[in-house]
Amino acid sequence: MPPTLASLVHHSALKLTVRAGEDRLDVPVRWAHVSELADPVPYMEGGELLLITALKLDAEDPEAMHRYVKRLAGAGVVGLGFAVGVNYDDVPEALVDAARQEGLPLLEVPRRTPFLAISKAVSAAIAADQYRAVTAGFAAQRELTRRILTDGPEGLLAALAAQVDGWAALYDASGAVVATAPEWAGRRAARLTADVQRLRERPAPASSVVGGAGNTEHSENADRVELHSLGTSRRPRSALAVGTAAALGTAERYAVHSAIALLTLTTERSRSLHEAGLRIDAAVLRMLLAGEPDHARTVAGDLYGGLLDAPFRMIVAESGAARNRTSTATHTAAGTGGDPGGDPLGVLAEAAESAAARAGEAVLIVPDGERLVVLATDGGAAVAACVEHASALEAARPAAEPRAGGDEESLVVGLSAPSGPIAAATAYKQAQQALSVARRRGRVCVEHEHVAAGSVLPLLADDAVRAFADGLLRALRDHDATGRGDLVASLRAWLSRHGQWDAAAADLGVHRHTLRYRMRRVEEILGRSLDDPDVRMELWLALKTTAPE
Repeated sequence: MPPTLASLVHHSALKLTVRAGEDRLDVPVRWAHVSELADPVPYMEGGELLLITALKLDAEDPEAMHRYVKRLAGAGVVGLGFAVGVNYDDVPEALVDAARQEGLPLLEVPRRTPFLAISKAVSAAIAADQYRAVTAGFAAQRELTRRILTDGPEGLLAALAAQVDGWAALYDASGAVVATAPEWAGRRAARLTADVQRLRERPAPASSVVGGAGNTEHSENADRVELHSLGTSRRPRSALAVGTAAALGTAERYAVHSAIALLTLTTERSRSLHEAGLRIDAAVLRMLLAGEPDHARTVAGDLYGGLLDAPFRMIVAESGAARNRTSTATHTAAGTGGDPGGDPLGVLAEAAESAAARAGEAVLIVPDGERLVVLATDGGAAVAACVEHASALEAARPAAEPRAGGDEESLVVGLSAPSGPIAAATAYKQAQQALSVARRRGRVCVEHEHVAAGSVLPLLADDAVRAFADGLLRALRDHDATGRGDLVASLRAWLSRHGQWDAAAADLGVHRHTLRYRMRRVEEILGRSLDDPDVRMELWLALKTTAPE
């Protein structure tokens, strides 16, 4: 404990006498300072024991002493030591009354006790307290190191909670609670998820203090919580919460800092393992796409649980910002986390990973050049998180923003139909096709099943297709513009009736011989035969593509 006024009063060599403020002697003393200035407040920092002889004070003037003591108390001075037998034989009553009114402890210093002795006593007590704190800190560091080596992060949390006489919790990259000590702190830690998320938005290392009501079910629960980010990258991978009943002391602070260092080392070691896992992920994906599911299972072992056997979805995501992306992937739901920063692919990967971690699912996430490939359980949390994230992005777009061809910097996602390991290559192709459709439609996410259930015509909403259609029909439109016939409308009616002359002529309100003449003119102008089914198909798609809205 740091020195207090009470410890100085009880110091046998100082012989101090309390003249006022007897109920406030337990206040810590930060330093002992001698000043005979009439106003020493500008030179005070707070927490000092001020020693005076009243050399320049009229200590018998009640008003002067009241002003003097009031300013000292307002500046945070914790006590006043008055030396008797120098300028005054006794402590003036005006000073005693002023100290009692302001509640400022007043100590009488006998003539035989030099101020230097008091300063030395305070300095020695502070040094001893600091030595005890450092010694306790080293002991705590040894204990924390031993526990993390023998029992992992859970053991470290238990030791840390005991050191600070409170509780501790560890959060993963998603902000979810990984472990707590003691167990009753689980609910308290879970209520801090939003605060942890805000902390993770700041560059590491970062910390914050959160106050809250204690848990009435457990008297051990604290109302003051410190949050600390863990990890050395710009975006922290996890966080540590430490709850105590009051602000941490020096020894407790050493213990917390040791825990942060040890957990960070563990996190970085996990990162190295994570990088190795990325290579396994990529190899397993290549084997699946190469039609070698048995080899993929052999390499994966139990790494992905039943993911490679159960029906899964293949998700392919793409973004123009991917070139500057930091690789983000995971091979389990353990949650080592990435550093997505502002990269859309990284944010999507983190959303899928976090959802899988919370649901206890395995997920395979592999960076593939400027793309991201996700293999997740059909109907699982990871797939739902990807679709939900894409839907939120699409809903947030301005109404005029979506357009064919997409945005080079925006996220685009293609989702395959449910598949299995034997058909992984097909699922990957489906996801690529869906992604291509999303690009053309200016959408964020397209599912392959929805494309197959719709019409092919929206896929033609492309400038190159429109240019081809306009070029194919331009000669017919130029002919009609001269007023010499209505070849475009006649061609549309004839094609819509599958070449049935009478039905098409009836639709147009002309004789079938007139319609036959017009179709011959179409063939002459285009230089193509309408007997060719490919020609009829191209003309029909051209008409549909250029049809007015």
